Amino acid sequence: MERDDSNSRLLRIERIWKREKYTIGRLYVDGELWFNTLEDTDRGLHSGMSVVTIKARKVYGETAIPKGTYEVRLTYSPKFAKKVWGKKYGGLVPEIQKVKGFSGVRIHPFNRPEESLGCIGPGHNTIVGQITNSTQCYYRLMDEIFMPAYRAGQAVTLDII
Repeated sequence: MERDDSNSRLLRIERIWKREKYTIGRLYVDGELWFNTLEDTDRGLHSGMSVVTIKARKVYGETAIPKGTYEVRLTYSPKFAKKVWGKKYGGLVPEIQKVKGFSGVRIHPFNRPEESLGCIGPGHNTIVGQITNSTQCYYRLMDEIFMPAYRAGQAVTLDII
């Protein structure tokens, strides 16, 4: 499928509450606030750092990905294809591409930081250190952003600040 970047969608995560065990952010879609995000601990990583520096600071399964700009593609996940929310989309789950020092980083539903393992969860920050309604928020992202972009061959860009 040929790519059409003329109508690319922009997601932006503004990390606003950085705590010892988690990070809560605000997710904007094309400049409009949609909901919150939950990630692992922000350890001050950014995409301009070397892989060596990133790996030295990273704690496996407990570190948010480096700040930066990334392409997000729908790719098949055998792990998540078995989940109810994964089955709905034939196992296609948003995967953040070319993250230095990380692999298999996805956007998917979860509620607590220990469920993250470096991934990003969409939801509402109604409980301290957690998100709620993650699956409903994920469905909205998939139905309104990722699946239409996938079908149209459009890029989805994620900017983490």
